[in-house]
Amino acid sequence: MTLFVGLGNPGPQYENTRHNIGFKVIDKLVDDFGARDISKNSFYGQLYRSSNTLFLKPTTYMNLSGKSVLPVKQFFKVDLEDMIVIHDDIDLPFGAVRFKRGGGHGGHNGLKSLDACLTKEYIRVRVGVGKPEHKSQVADYVLHSFNDIESAKLDKLIAHVVTACELLTKETLNVVKSKYSLKSIESLDT
Repeated sequence: MTLFVGLGNPGPQYENTRHNIGFKVIDKLVDDFGARDISKNSFYGQLYRSSNTLFLKPTTYMNLSGKSVLPVKQFFKVDLEDMIVIHDDIDLPFGAVRFKRGGGHGGHNGLKSLDACLTKEYIRVRVGVGKPEHKSQVADYVLHSFNDIESAKLDKLIAHVVTACELLTKETLNVVKSKYSLKSIESLDT
């Protein structure tokens, strides 16, 4: 059983924010897989299933993501190596994509929550959203929408990440890393 988790915040006011890139990827994966909604209150999130693949959007808000992921992981007996978390990363420029297993949370509250509940040994799909000029602006920055230039490229970025995620169900992490890591969204144009 593979579990994809997209990190984000519930509610229309957050829908198009940088912090919700994980939710956007999950929405596209759910469409592509034709997954059906199997949500329950005890999962604290929107959960979809297509055969042996689960897709979760925690509705606990970012800082409590682990509260949603842990009961889903336990109920479906998902191994950590079969859990793939898609999240925004301010340490990468907009459109950069990286893949790794484990590592630090880099100040990301969603990852902090997951690490506290699960340990760190899950696969991470890091989607670059750029960073603000000053560290004091981070919270405000990730809770704002993408700018017009970024928004115009967002569908292409999401499609790229979705393709990589689909491959993660069939190939090793190293194969996906070598084929789908991006330095920037412009890399797709070459």
